[in-house]
Amino acid sequence: MKRVIAAEAIGSALLFATVVGSGVMAEQLAGGNIAVALLGNTIATGAMLYVLITMLGPISGAQFNPAVSLVMRLRGEFTWPGLAARIAAQLVGGIAGVWIAHAMFDLPVLQFSSHVRTGTGQWLGEFVATFGLVLTILGTARHRAEAVPMAVALYITAAYWFTSSTSFANPAITIARSLSDTFAGIAPADVAGFIAAQLAGALAAQSFARFLFDESRV
Repeated sequence: MKRVIAAEAIGSALLFATVVGSGVMAEQLAGGNIAVALLGNTIATGAMLYVLITMLGPISGAQFNPAVSLVMRLRGEFTWPGLAARIAAQLVGGIAGVWIAHAMFDLPVLQFSSHVRTGTGQWLGEFVATFGLVLTILGTARHRAEAVPMAVALYITAAYWFTSSTSFANPAITIARSLSDTFAGIAPADVAGFIAAQLAGALAAQSFARFLFDESRV
């Protein structure tokens, strides 16, 4: 269990540092062009996801995401205390990763975001982003498990661009990004709406996956 928690913590730290750090770097280099900044942020995040899932998947499943971990618990993997431990590791590791990103770019380590992200469209974007992410994980794991790292990385790369919210799709990273007043941030007041949409999307995907992949026959 210690190795699982360590994998979830370090994976979340590296992933969240990538999201925030690449956002800072992209914004600094893009000269005010938000599309170019988002593209840089997207490429770095997708690449890091592939690396982390390939490296840490055999240890912990490389979830780095409380919504994904909840779905896996509902599917019979690990225990409720195990779920709590994973989520704690994801949050602690992820927040540490955000703070490390701030330190690398000589920004104040402790800060809160002023980036407003709210409204029906963005909540729907988070529902869709998380629904698609969980469906991608479950479907690919069932039919071609070795392709999960690439499938997840490519899905998130696409979802950064086709969802109105730029695809947070992760309650832990939503909380962590509220502590970063940078390109990737989200105002603390907007966190609850995003997390509610993410959990709804994850649970909907879990139910739909049972029908779509005919899991009743397993």
